[in-house]
Amino acid sequence: MPLYLKNPHSILATLEKRPHDVIEIRLPTQQAGDTWTTVRQKAETLGVRLIQAQPPRPEQRDRKGKPTPGRIGGAEAVVKDHPGVELNDLFAKTSHPGLYLALDTIQDPQNVGAIFRIAAFFGVRGILLTRDRSAPLSGTAYDVASGGVEYVPFSLQTNLSRTIDSAKEAGLWILGTSEHAETDLKSLAQDRAWLLILGNEETGIRRL
Repeated sequence: MPLYLKNPHSILATLEKRPHDVIEIRLPTQQAGDTWTTVRQKAETLGVRLIQAQPPRPEQRDRKGKPTPGRIGGAEAVVKDHPGVELNDLFAKTSHPGLYLALDTIQDPQNVGAIFRIAAFFGVRGILLTRDRSAPLSGTAYDVASGGVEYVPFSLQTNLSRTIDSAKEAGLWILGTSEHAETDLKSLAQDRAWLLILGNEETGIRRL
């Protein structure tokens, strides 16, 4: 199923990493920022289909009945979703110090996107995601990530418990998070590869 991306930074990252997966781009109908200009130029170079978006209808209104300007000319990109990588590929460099993340049933796609954005900034090696009872990698997650989904390797897994066992076998040290924790991340040894598990927004990490 295709995704619809509104954030030009997300679109530009997809053009740079997976241009063959960009189906088409609908350009803004009014003056936009420099990033949209870069998107257009990059797409033209790659031969990606460009069309002019339809302007938002002026009668659009919010829940309170107030007129809304809509997004910039309905600009968006239609892209194929990212399939992720195999677990063996994700754990290919665990002999080197670094940080990996595992998301245990995080359900808000905006939180997932924010984690990818921050992970890309801090150089996280990879992210584990669960398929069930978790927020999907939707267009919202991609847009909030601002390109992070394209730059941080990730793997979708069904059973996080078994995946953690695989991570141990690959040489990762496992660490869980809790609001009651007394140890700060800054105090951890920097000479190894860690898998940091982040739990659900309300209930935290599952007991298993």
